[in-house]
Amino acid sequence: MAPPISLENAQAAVAAAVNESKKRGWKMNVALVDSGGNLVAFARMDGAQIASVAISEHKAKAAATFRRETKVFESGIQGGNNYLITLDGVIGSRGGIPLVQEGKLIGAIGCSGGTGSQDEVVCKVGAGTVK
Repeated sequence: MAPPISLENAQAAVAAAVNESKKRGWKMNVALVDSGGNLVAFARMDGAQIASVAISEHKAKAAATFRRETKVFESGIQGGNNYLITLDGVIGSRGGIPLVQEGKLIGAIGCSGGTGSQDEVVCKVGAGTVK
């Protein structure tokens, strides 16, 4: 297992996601967890939905736990694979992306506050800071 994402890199990813949200006029919550699903960095933009605080963290944890984008669950559930909703920790909404460095999971980012597509766009910008 790789070392978890550093605080500095986590904050940079969150900042990139927040900056993208600002450019687009969206109000988001952005959570970043380590490879074990533990919160490392978080930002709640002014005016972002309070309920989306927990949702952003849930998306990040699910992406880290299952080592895949949460979009996979959304697509699976929409495609009729309802067994997915029985799995602990699954969230059927895009906007959760695992962070992989040199082939190893180092964390995950989760965004919530907009539509699923908006959450995903912002998360991809944040995830893009991790090489």
